[in-house]
Amino acid sequence: MTSTETTLESRALRVAVLSAAHVHAASYVRLLESRADVDVVLADPDGYGDVQADRIVTSIDEAWTAFGGNAPDAVVVCSENARHKDLVLEAARRGIHVLCEKPLATTVEDAEAMVKACADAGVVLMTAFPVHFSPQVEALRKTVENDTLGEIIALAGANNGKLPAGRDWFTDPEDAGGGALVDHVVHIAEILDSLFGEPETVHAVANGVLYDHTGEGDAETGGLVTLRYANGLLATIDCSWSQPSEAPTWGGLKLHVAGTGGQLAIDAFSQRVEGPGQWHPFGLNLDALLLEAFLEAVRSGEEREPSGAVGARTVRVVKAAQESVRTGAPVALR
Repeated sequence: MTSTETTLESRALRVAVLSAAHVHAASYVRLLESRADVDVVLADPDGYGDVQADRIVTSIDEAWTAFGGNAPDAVVVCSENARHKDLVLEAARRGIHVLCEKPLATTVEDAEAMVKACADAGVVLMTAFPVHFSPQVEALRKTVENDTLGEIIALAGANNGKLPAGRDWFTDPEDAGGGALVDHVVHIAEILDSLFGEPETVHAVANGVLYDHTGEGDAETGGLVTLRYANGLLATIDCSWSQPSEAPTWGGLKLHVAGTGGQLAIDAFSQRVEGPGQWHPFGLNLDALLLEAFLEAVRSGEEREPSGAVGARTVRVVKAAQESVRTGAPVALR
């Protein structure tokens, strides 16, 4: 065991949350601050001001030395999607472990450069896919692995939410890399990747009918992505900002799997009590499970899933879907 590993085992980890741009930043800060084994600082260079933290700095530069002049052991990148690459590359250059919000990047080339930089630097890179840790998703994985459903022949997934509010960059194709296709495809694409690997082809349609996003340069607000695998398996991903603004929650993630021996439907957010205009979740906190896995990876120096590599593969799926929307034809990934 190296002296660095010994140090990390014997003291609180220093973690900087880089930017409050992403809506998950508030949850990450709150959960990290609740842990006795973590020291936290939030960098809010854009002055959002609505994410509460005990320690806040106003620039990313300050975050690199915010712990009494010491560097963070790890960072959680919560910036606009288009800024992920620069922050991750800088962290890798400084030898700092990274958890990066999804999508990992806005281009395949950037995502692959981020994975390579972290691998070359010997630092952990994980992608923030909290639904990876859902008990319902784990049950689905075990069912598929055990062949309980026989040969899987089709899978239908839906990840629908509200039009992002309070963070306008989510609907700016330049900052976000796209619209609903970018925001909602990657979560299900990561689950499918863990079950079946990469698809062979991607075929997608999308439009901006919802919220009248029909002008040139508007972000798409809904889409349907079809993945075809080498063994003939078909999977669809319904991705949209179709939840009304008055809905009690942002949305949800559901999967329906059909096999030759049976069917299985899961709802990753089924642990809830609903009432008129209300949604009260209970059970495991998926953000907390994601952070626990990341902190364990930081202490051990061993990358865990969902890795940067799977983050890059889901970016490939998204970019193929966008190309398919543009051309009207399926796009090969292999």
